[in-house]
Amino acid sequence: MPPGPWKKSSYSGGGEGNACVEVALDHPHIAIRDSKAPARAVLAFPVPAFTAFLGALRNRPGAGK
Repeated sequence: MPPGPWKKSSYSGGGEGNACVEVALDHPHIAIRDSKAPARAVLAFPVPAFTAFLGALRNRPGAGK
């Protein structure tokens, strides 16, 4: 079964909003792909690992500026 639905980051940039990654739930993983090349490779991470990654990004110095 394919992952889905894909969701684009709110930090997609201006214009067409295609300068970022997209994520989708692919239980029990989170799938990630390049929004500029969606037919290319997809990376998949276990949900706990992806959650920890997001937490580390939020807690880094300078986050939220």
